[in-house]
Amino acid sequence: MSEPCIVVLVHGAWHGAWCWEPVLGGLADAGVPVRVVELPGHGDDPGPLGDLHGDAAAVRRVLDTVGGPVVLVGHSYGGVVVTEAGDHPAVVHLAYLAAFNLDAGESAMGAAAALTQAAAIDHSGRPDALAWLALADDGTSTVDPEGARVLFYQDCPPDLADWAVARLGPQPMVTLTQEPAAVAWRHRPSTYAVCTEDNIVHPDLQRVLARRADRVVEWPTGHSPFLARPDLVVGLLAALARGEDPPGTAQA
Repeated sequence: MSEPCIVVLVHGAWHGAWCWEPVLGGLADAGVPVRVVELPGHGDDPGPLGDLHGDAAAVRRVLDTVGGPVVLVGHSYGGVVVTEAGDHPAVVHLAYLAAFNLDAGESAMGAAAALTQAAAIDHSGRPDALAWLALADDGTSTVDPEGARVLFYQDCPPDLADWAVARLGPQPMVTLTQEPAAVAWRHRPSTYAVCTEDNIVHPDLQRVLARRADRVVEWPTGHSPFLARPDLVVGLLAALARGEDPPGTAQA
């Protein structure tokens, strides 16, 4: 049997590479090599925050060093990043977890509004994410801790939710208004994981975006399956790394 692909993990907005820690042990136990990207200015990276294109360049620098075929994974905003960076020749498959697999001319905020309206998606009764965002004069935003628990971690163990909330950082709002310079899912196979209890990216919006993928799986989780159900994430990514059909997936 051939060696599995290398899984490269890209986190979403306000997060850092730390968010993937609960899945790393499971992937190691499955014999899957992993690299985790720290986007500029996030987590333990001491540098300045960047924009979408700088984030994609950071991913490409990691891809330049891996030395083998890659399954490139993006969560939430990280989906925009891997959409641009995923045209790298090392990438053989893209995985989107509650993520924005944008098309040319789309931004995360613009696509969320336009596709929601086009699909007549009802947001009534859902949390208002904007109510928990604080905007700073430097163009960044932060998420209120209680809001983060509701939006990101409502189905996570409380200790993990507390651990994650304490590590959230600022996010440049420009990253959510920029359009990807490349659309890798048009040239690479992709898999989309819809999180059906997500409080920030509407599950029905995810289902619309998932039509762009080759295969789709639905998970009964909130926005952060890597914390709530790391077993699901490990199972999906280990199968993709081995070139197998992931459990529960169907053709889009």
